[in-house]
Amino acid sequence: MKIIMRTTLERDIFEYDKIPGILYSKIEKHDAYENFQNALLMAGNDPALHLEDDIIFNSGFIVDVNKIIGEHKASVIQFFSMRGDDLTIGTRYINGARFIAALCFYLPIGMSADILNYSYTWERREEHPTGSDLMVADYLKKEKIKYLNICPNLVDHKVAKSLINSKRSSKRVSLTFKKEGV
Repeated sequence: MKIIMRTTLERDIFEYDKIPGILYSKIEKHDAYENFQNALLMAGNDPALHLEDDIIFNSGFIVDVNKIIGEHKASVIQFFSMRGDDLTIGTRYINGARFIAALCFYLPIGMSADILNYSYTWERREEHPTGSDLMVADYLKKEKIKYLNICPNLVDHKVAKSLINSKRSSKRVSLTFKKEGV
């Protein structure tokens, strides 16, 4: 499995170097969508864990993520969420059309390449120029794929101003994240 973190030239990412084998997707242009396409290209046909550069890991992240992926390697897996059902239902499969937040998620063999191909023809790109998660949702909907939403979440979103869209809330955080491992 490839572990690919999308980042920008503005971010300090030294704290993530402790992840064994981590790869970084950085492009010169400040374009989150194109950086996501680059990360998908880097993944190729391999299974891949896709990350953003503004996350906090739980203490057992590598062990936890490998265990969960090992048990569900054919599934799309979401490791960050902000849904109320996370508190009441917990881990569950969700209709792919509801996929949101691309902070930390897993794509099985071949899916990164398939989504990359889909991304070039995505009809809502002009409407949502930074909407890589919305594009993934549209792909999953088209293919009738559900994704596994893991609770408690293994990552959280750092409380900070978004580099993608400064109008976004700085407090887009998980409802179930626990710093200790699962």
